[in-house]
Amino acid sequence: METPTAQASASPTPRCCIAGGGPAGMVLGLLLARAGVPVVVLEKHLDFLRDFRGDTVHPSTLEILHELGLLDAFLQRPHDRVDELRASYEGRAVPVADFTHLPSHSKFLVLMPQWEFLDFMYDEARRYPGFELWTDAEAIGLLQEKGRVNGVKVRRDRRAGQPREVELHASLVVAADGRHSALRDAAALPHISYGAPIDVLWMAVPRLASDPDATAGHIAGGHILVTLNRGDYWQCAFVIPKGGHDALQARGMAAFHEEIGRIAPFLAERLPSALPDWDSVKLLEVTVDRLESWSCRGLLCIGDAAHAMSPVGGVGINLAVQDAVAAANLLAPALAGEATDKEIDALLPQLQRRREWPVQVTQAVQRFIQDRVLMAVLDGAATARPGRRLPLPLRLLARWPLLRRLPARAVGLGVRPEHVRSPNSPRAPQ
Repeated sequence: METPTAQASASPTPRCCIAGGGPAGMVLGLLLARAGVPVVVLEKHLDFLRDFRGDTVHPSTLEILHELGLLDAFLQRPHDRVDELRASYEGRAVPVADFTHLPSHSKFLVLMPQWEFLDFMYDEARRYPGFELWTDAEAIGLLQEKGRVNGVKVRRDRRAGQPREVELHASLVVAADGRHSALRDAAALPHISYGAPIDVLWMAVPRLASDPDATAGHIAGGHILVTLNRGDYWQCAFVIPKGGHDALQARGMAAFHEEIGRIAPFLAERLPSALPDWDSVKLLEVTVDRLESWSCRGLLCIGDAAHAMSPVGGVGINLAVQDAVAAANLLAPALAGEATDKEIDALLPQLQRRREWPVQVTQAVQRFIQDRVLMAVLDGAATARPGRRLPLPLRLLARWPLLRRLPARAVGLGVRPEHVRSPNSPRAPQ
């Protein structure tokens, strides 16, 4: 992967400044640049290389790439293809979701390191003359004039040891800087927090040729482990009760290895070498929240900055991408033209009206699964006993293949998937 290079702004006042070089920010940056909008994306790190970021690219996102004519090139990047999802309940394997019947061009989902996804978006976006990416550039505050946001305060060159603050003005600022968004905090936008009863531990374990192939969720002995097949390693997610990390560490690494080994016995022998200490295990503190208002004058929030999602279903990246596509559809013509600040501001609430319902539905389903399914397992209520049958939903999925299309549709395409309707500028490269 080519490391992005920090750029100096060729235009003192871009039409749009996007804080955050994650999936939402990079996809929106690409779409706006494609429409002829001068846009700057701020990425606080020097590159996109971070471990254990969401890397499930669902068919809804692959459909967007198809509509942009980029799907074939995207699939040249290293990835793993998943045609179905499976569950293992106390050692009994059950197919859960079958993507091969989806009404989309890509009837599968893709596991791809997020840095590859972001690097691909950067490679495509920088072909357009109006696109700029500033790396090592963290948005730390908002600029305002007469009560309207008109830019951001940016801390630059932190890694170089000579940090400096600069001001970047723009007609519109988009906060795509994640669930701990500095910009939404600076705007004091109120939010609804639903909390979450779980946290997740992420880890990587080498994969052997003799291992199973399928990406799967494992339920055994009151524990939950998700194993994502990444070719030469398993990316594993171990679900724990909220705040249970300290107690788990207190029991020691050997006890942790034993717990993982009971859930997925094929991993047991390699765990001591793969996970020698707690530094090899990363904690994701799960939260589910949503802004009451996604915008104010001159500022729009999208992705996790507008609605932090649970990892249930792995849909966070894809909802963020859907936000970006909807935002470009709505705003690109105005930003590419001569729309006034007042006209731009009048459009911003429409994005929330378009995207809030899909977010609400998805969060409601995630919260139900967290509260009623995952916590039932962690509390021991759903632990299988000798002779106990599979839970009814798994029995139905095992018996009736047609039913597996329903979770595939819910996970793969989601609620009200977006389609690219933003313009392609005549200046776009061929």
